[in-house]
Amino acid sequence: MQNVSLKYKYGRLVLEVPLPSRNEKCLFFLRPMLMSVGDLIKDLQREDPGAAASIFSKGMTRTKLARPHSSDGEHVGSTTLIDALLDKDFQLVLNDAVYDVKAPEKVCTSSEHVMELEDMKHVVHLLHTALHMPEHHLLKERELLEKLDNLKQELTPLEKMKQQLSNTAQFHTSRVVWTGMALLSVQGGALAWLTWWVYSWDVMEPVTYFITYATSIGVFAYYVLTKQASLVHNT
Repeated sequence: MQNVSLKYKYGRLVLEVPLPSRNEKCLFFLRPMLMSVGDLIKDLQREDPGAAASIFSKGMTRTKLARPHSSDGEHVGSTTLIDALLDKDFQLVLNDAVYDVKAPEKVCTSSEHVMELEDMKHVVHLLHTALHMPEHHLLKERELLEKLDNLKQELTPLEKMKQQLSNTAQFHTSRVVWTGMALLSVQGGALAWLTWWVYSWDVMEPVTYFITYATSIGVFAYYVLTKQASLVHNT
């Protein structure tokens, strides 16, 4: 009597069954989560229309001419998933032949199968990234360089305007500084003339005091109004 084997081949679960009418072995690739016992029986009868197939849980006994019956095993319904059938050994009945089928050593449960699919998707994603990422980087770099060039063109008039405003501000600042220096020089000369040629130091001392005090008040008022020190900053 020929044997029925259930094992993994090329990463897939394969059932090797000898067909009664054709007298040859045929391979059936199983999809445990997607196929039911009824689907497997249909596949068997599609390959061998003369085969009457049924599946029993382990423990079924059968006489040669009688129909199969179960002692401690039970008939497996056609809606039972192959994934549930692989939990333990079972018996495949083809016409008058009974075959003991051992569950494969590695039974891929639903959760494990889902994890394998996720791992496969991840590997495919990594391969796709490795193959297409350099090209994607080049395209992205080209797009960014074009955007940078466009921004530089848009900023060119603004940069020119900024430079003009900076030059104008520097010119006016320099003029104010030199004007202030000239006024201070005139003030110093006038005070010296009044002190030594017109009046005495006793008369001019209170005048210089009040001038210094007024200058301090002016500087403090400038700070209160502008919140900035009255210093000349480099532009």
